[in-house]
Amino acid sequence: MFIVYVLEDETGRFYKGVTNNLEKRLREHKCGHTRTTSRMRGLKVVYKEKFSNFNEARKREVYLKTGAGRKFLKKQLGL
Repeated sequence: MFIVYVLEDETGRFYKGVTNNLEKRLREHKCGHTRTTSRMRGLKVVYKEKFSNFNEARKREVYLKTGAGRKFLKKQLGL
């Protein structure tokens, strides 16, 4: 099972990713092992979706990074 997730930092910035182990991946983000999120503080998971295979999860991650996907997320998060 794969999870598409959205992280938010304390300044309101978002990071979108896909993993098969969310807890481990979140630890990696918080420890600075990921270049993009190494400077982001106060990371928390604000949205996630589960998929049965990587290809579907990756397609959803790419969608969430588009303008339409960002609009969808704002609606889901009540922003």
